[in-house]
Amino acid sequence: MTAPERDDRRSLAVACVLLLVGAGTAWLSGTVTWFSVQVPSATGGAGAASVTGSQIQPTVTAVAAVLLAAVAATVALSGIARRVLGVLVVLAGVAAGWTTVARLVTPPTPAEIVSARAGLNTAGQPIGTSPVSTGAGAWVAVAAAVLAVAAGVLLVVKERRMARLGARYAAPGSATTPSDPDRAAWEQLDDGDDPTVDRMADPDVDHPVGPAADPSREGRGHDL
Repeated sequence: MTAPERDDRRSLAVACVLLLVGAGTAWLSGTVTWFSVQVPSATGGAGAASVTGSQIQPTVTAVAAVLLAAVAATVALSGIARRVLGVLVVLAGVAAGWTTVARLVTPPTPAEIVSARAGLNTAGQPIGTSPVSTGAGAWVAVAAAVLAVAAGVLLVVKERRMARLGARYAAPGSATTPSDPDRAAWEQLDDGDDPTVDRMADPDVDHPVGPAADPSREGRGHDL
């Protein structure tokens, strides 16, 4: 049983692109308007009050940072560590999508919008003179969450064949033999393979046969 060749650079590139686009989309959603409402002004009229994603839903900025950091981690890690990274990315995307959808289902009140915009408490804020309208920013956050989940799932499912950092320095199709056998064994375990099975099946490894293969027979020979 041999480890599969890690030559799938396309899946690795797609995962990195999804993470980059997801990070950019999440950051963008934090800078554009999510909700707006008409509120009374000091002159007795009405003015528009709007709130961005970073003001009403700060988690989108955090998710953007997580996805950006995941790009470097995706390239640097491999094996189980990369799968764990994929699971964390999926969880981050699900959390961002869930909180955003919940906010869309239950929009903030006019007082919450004004408070989030000013960084104040909701107490004593004016009541809106129009219904709360939803901007495009919340839907951009949903798109970022979908991209994050897609990237995480790809890391978990396709990791076994994804290229590793430094694999491009090896000639295509050439077998590489690690100089440290212990490290090679750990890498095989990391890939889900049993290095002992590979050693017994390797025709280039000399396996003792005959009396030398059975230490108990050697002892019996001395007793005769």
